[in-house]
Amino acid sequence: MRVFKFGGASVKDVEGLNNVVRVLQQTGADDLVIVVSAMGKTTNTLEEVVAHYFSKTNSFTDILEGCQEYHFDIINALVLDKKQSLIDKISGFFAEIHTFFDTNTQQNYDYVYDQLVSYGELLSSTIVHAVLEQHGFEVEWLDIRKLLRTDANFREAKIDWHRTEKVILQEIKEGRTYITQGFLGSNEAGQTTTLGREGSDYTAAIIASCVNAESVTIWKDVAGVLNADPRYFDKTMLLSHISYNEAIELAFYGASVIHPKTLQPIQKKGIPLYVKPFLDPAAPGTCIADSSNVMRLPPCFILKKNEILIRLSSRDFSFMLEEHLGEVFHLMARYRVKIDLLQNSAISFSLCVEDRFNKIEELKEELKNRFKVEIIMGVELYTIRHFTTEAIADIETNKNVLVKQVAGNMAQLVVK
Repeated sequence: MRVFKFGGASVKDVEGLNNVVRVLQQTGADDLVIVVSAMGKTTNTLEEVVAHYFSKTNSFTDILEGCQEYHFDIINALVLDKKQSLIDKISGFFAEIHTFFDTNTQQNYDYVYDQLVSYGELLSSTIVHAVLEQHGFEVEWLDIRKLLRTDANFREAKIDWHRTEKVILQEIKEGRTYITQGFLGSNEAGQTTTLGREGSDYTAAIIASCVNAESVTIWKDVAGVLNADPRYFDKTMLLSHISYNEAIELAFYGASVIHPKTLQPIQKKGIPLYVKPFLDPAAPGTCIADSSNVMRLPPCFILKKNEILIRLSSRDFSFMLEEHLGEVFHLMARYRVKIDLLQNSAISFSLCVEDRFNKIEELKEELKNRFKVEIIMGVELYTIRHFTTEAIADIETNKNVLVKQVAGNMAQLVVK
């Protein structure tokens, strides 16, 4: 089998939905599992609904209504024989959301987040399924929550591989075509969980690993994996063939085209991953596979915005010993703050971090109990793999460099 993943940008409107049809007409749809993300910026909108719900403002219902109108506007613009049936299904999902808000007693933000934000993928996969059926494709809609079994770590759930593989092999059969949702799973209690932001790529890789797929293709709004994000860098170039290890490194340090966890399950099975432009299915894109036939890589630039620089030092100018560093790492893990760079000296310790769960203020109060703490918000972290002196100089030009670290074939700079 093959596994295709279509991101939110590729299904954000009628033109995108029709293009999904064209892709399948050109590539074939037999022996295929299609994984889709939420449409357009739906995930962002539903995250906003959750935030307003917890701030006790009634405006969350207005935001939710706007989300509903967005999906109905797309449906109304489609040519469908069974349009009313689709409208009823989408209305049913929004009715479930309102029922959840009316009956919910949980004050766990992460739990509520997963129960609500998961509807983005349920909505999009239902609409894409209707469009594919209209164009003659025999496609079975699967609720991925019944297949991907996870722990109860809401917003960043871990896969129970044994149970997940068993269920997937029971439900997904060769010779058929399926459509399902990315990003979602469920725990032992049957509660919806999510795999982390941008987790739909990971879902595709999990399915591919379980069914020993021939390949995974991620359809994007770019030509493939580039050596830099064209939104922030000029003169980017396509990386036509790269190794699993290189792709994992790029993803880990923030390359937005691939989710960091995606490569691990398919690397173990030797399943190639293709990143291709959904507007040009015949284009070569990027092939990520083993280390044979990989290209010599140019400097690869990764920019992470809105990072936080934390500077710690001992109160009495004593050395920062292993016990201090261990305490810091423990706190980072407890507050789920991701470390993207660290640098230490005899009496100080600097970390550039990503505050994915808005825990920085709580973390700061904990750190102040033991250390002198300086926090600089809104810094930018540049990572350059396969750097050259010229590449570093380009980044440093007209910027205030707060931290610079060079090791092996990688340079990292924190700038303000």
